[in-house]
Amino acid sequence: MNSPGTADTLAAPSDLVERRPEDPRRILADRVEQLYSQLPLGIVTTFVISVVAAYELREGRYVEVVAFWAGLVLLLTLARGALYWGYRRSPDPKREAEQWLRWLAISALANGATWGFAGAVFFPSHTDVEQVFLAFLLAGMVAGGVTMYAVSWPIYAVYAAGIVFPFTYVLATFGNRLFAEIALLLPAFYAINVGIAWRLNQVFDSGYRLRHAYGRLTEDYTALNRQLQHQLIELEEARRQVEASGRKLALFAERSPIAVFEFDPDGRVVTVNPAAENLFGYSASELAGRAGTETLFPTAATSDVAQRWSEMIRSREPRVSLRANATRRDGVEITCEWNLTPLVNREHRVISVIVQGRDITQQLEAERMKQEFTSTLSHELRTPLTSIIGSLQLINSGVLGELDKDVLELTTIAERNGQRLLDLINDILDVEKIESGKLTLVPEVLGLAELITESLTLNRAFADRFHVKLATSGNLPLVHVRADRKRLLQIMTNLLSNAAKFSPEGSVVEVTMEDVDGYIRVGVHDRGPGIPEAFRTRIFGRFAQADMSYTRQKGGTGLGLAICKRLLEMMGGHIGFADRAAGGTTFWIDLPKPR
Repeated sequence: MNSPGTADTLAAPSDLVERRPEDPRRILADRVEQLYSQLPLGIVTTFVISVVAAYELREGRYVEVVAFWAGLVLLLTLARGALYWGYRRSPDPKREAEQWLRWLAISALANGATWGFAGAVFFPSHTDVEQVFLAFLLAGMVAGGVTMYAVSWPIYAVYAAGIVFPFTYVLATFGNRLFAEIALLLPAFYAINVGIAWRLNQVFDSGYRLRHAYGRLTEDYTALNRQLQHQLIELEEARRQVEASGRKLALFAERSPIAVFEFDPDGRVVTVNPAAENLFGYSASELAGRAGTETLFPTAATSDVAQRWSEMIRSREPRVSLRANATRRDGVEITCEWNLTPLVNREHRVISVIVQGRDITQQLEAERMKQEFTSTLSHELRTPLTSIIGSLQLINSGVLGELDKDVLELTTIAERNGQRLLDLINDILDVEKIESGKLTLVPEVLGLAELITESLTLNRAFADRFHVKLATSGNLPLVHVRADRKRLLQIMTNLLSNAAKFSPEGSVVEVTMEDVDGYIRVGVHDRGPGIPEAFRTRIFGRFAQADMSYTRQKGGTGLGLAICKRLLEMMGGHIGFADRAAGGTTFWIDLPKPR
């Protein structure tokens, strides 16, 4: 049940991590978060140390400067606290991580510069003990900043530079040789601390990347587990469906009224259903493993059946409606219609063949008897009926003398009904010839306008009986079609007679001709009651009649349209109908143009 993309979906999580590069913005956001999380501790620590330093340095003649510096520290502390509060109150600080990092860098520079100012101003103006205390304090602030700002070494470098460089300048210009030498060491001390901060920065970056990788790995595993769970559910559902389908197929084969076999590719029987056992007289255990070509078919047909089997296995295409004689266990030969369906796997190999067999011996016998009946109907009924009709026509024409009015009415009715019976017999014969494939056509290129004019002339007398006129709508174009002349006249006669029968007295049945999608369309337009909606789907069926009482009144067999449809299909044409806007129906036929 897996889709083509399942292999990608189920790839190893490590591969998923490698395929997705790290997002620098997420790492930057994590770094900023870490810096701001340590900011409260730095603010408190710096403020406490500043208070201690102000207290120790309060004596002397620079008390105003100390007070100024203390006020500066307090102002900076408040500003840093406001910065922390603003960061925490920001709706999406990760999206603005670069801006918050710049503000933090400015804060660190201001903090470092404040302590650098303390070193530059207070160191020269105090006693040796206070100088040692101040130097120790500044060194501690520089070293402590490593842990505070190591997540971003550039910020630490800015912060430490604000402390070290002013103090270095003071020591270098103090005039004391020892202080001058210490001034030379301070940049090295600064560089070492910056290097340590850089290294810690790399360690933190690695940690952040690992954390994100682990997070993505967890997400991938979670998604993978969901997908696996979903696929397991689908597989379980598929398994149930396959089992249900298998049970349905097994039940279908078991209850099927036709014989069903399963053969392996070599033609050996695997399983059979009860209908096959009843048809051939073998039990399933007797047929299992036996060669079907040798067991089920006469010896004379074995080689032909084996050749057809090999061709089917090679082409992997099903075979349908194959007729072949088969042999029952008792030696009786029967004629069966076979359908063979090879089952092919993904490697295009035939794994088995489902064979369905249906005994059509009785069907063939019935068809033979029907053909004999049709032949008998043709010779034994049509010939004497033609003689009867001819005799009645002679009597009605007055050749044998004038008849009494009542007698003439009876003979006229007899002639008319005899003609209807002959038409019915001819229609039945036509249908049987068409369905048995014995009807042959002689297609030729003929002028359609001439044929339509001829059909109107031949059917005008019939239309006069219903007081209906037959006419063309304007001049017919001189076009040619390819059709059987005799059968096309039969089709036109059927359509014109139907239109005349079902049109009201005094109306006109019009015939039109037009070119439609490569065909020549002939339309017969009547003014009748139209086709009932319930009758439209079966109008071209055999013995199809919409209103039996009305049909009996008008006459007809219900076979004419069915014959027209089949004849047109044999000639490569079509037939159809449509309602007329002003009432009535249009029957049209499409005839192919000559190539």
